[in-house]
Amino acid sequence: MEGSLRRNDGVNAEFFYDRQSGSLSGASLVDQMAVCALQVGSVVTRPVGHRGYGWGCDVVSCAVAQRDIVVGLNADARFAIPFCDRYWSRILNGRYDYEEEIEAFLKSVADIRYTFVDCGANFGYWSVLASSEPFGRQTVLAIEASPDNAARLALNAGLNGNRYRCVNAAIGGSTGGFVRVAGRRHEAFSTYAAKEDDHGAVRRVSLDGLLGSVLDAQAPTVIKLDVKGVEIEAIEGAKNLLSGDSLLICEDRGSDRAHGVSYHLMNEAALRLYIFDPADCRFVRVEGPAVLDRVKRYRWVGYNVFATRSPVWEDRLQSAQWIRR
Repeated sequence: MEGSLRRNDGVNAEFFYDRQSGSLSGASLVDQMAVCALQVGSVVTRPVGHRGYGWGCDVVSCAVAQRDIVVGLNADARFAIPFCDRYWSRILNGRYDYEEEIEAFLKSVADIRYTFVDCGANFGYWSVLASSEPFGRQTVLAIEASPDNAARLALNAGLNGNRYRCVNAAIGGSTGGFVRVAGRRHEAFSTYAAKEDDHGAVRRVSLDGLLGSVLDAQAPTVIKLDVKGVEIEAIEGAKNLLSGDSLLICEDRGSDRAHGVSYHLMNEAALRLYIFDPADCRFVRVEGPAVLDRVKRYRWVGYNVFATRSPVWEDRLQSAQWIRR
């Protein structure tokens, strides 16, 4: 792990970017030029949902050494990513808002004590932030199915004092059995059935299966569910958890014009549903397809919907707003 934060020449010099101040340290001239190119690419491609940005990252990566860059998300949050990563390099643009709807909500509930369950945590961006001081230093359980991603999830936990718990497992509709995740990009893996001795196999758990041993059914809970095609199955495995004082943040793919996840949450799970409207920078209630058709602009983008039956969480959703940087 430590080696991933060193230059290829073995010098233990941290490569660090602070999003708040825009300062860059530990960077050579070539590194500085690369960061600038990544920032410009984010600005140029943002109006089209960052379409093509990954190709630009690949080009820039050819000119620099393979190493990690640590990003200061706030004064109490550090997040390490591979330099020129196709997905995460967007956060090197200090004016880029990554999933601003989640940030707006989590900041609005920083004064409430709850458990944040980060399902499909990837490298741990939201686990790092939810456990940081500006977000209320919440108790965080981070769950990631990919062994490689889980290793980076643990790395970022270490960079932040191991203040959240990491679990290498796959969220499903029931506890038991094994799956593996695979794909060309760490942010877009697919899930496949597996045997215990298959390479990369991890155990499958349901959210309800974690109640009592890991999660408290009586405690307020916020669940972020980003499990790439297994959302409905995972929702079915969380009926008891969702019947309590909980809120679910779940990805509804832009490519699904039937809005299957959203309709399942409203009709089958009987939850009240909200989505962030970027036109007004606030959350709006979803009661039909019109708002989903309007907000879900890009087929290649995942859109977060927020579901709850708790009046407390619903009140915070209705009052949360976002001020663009």
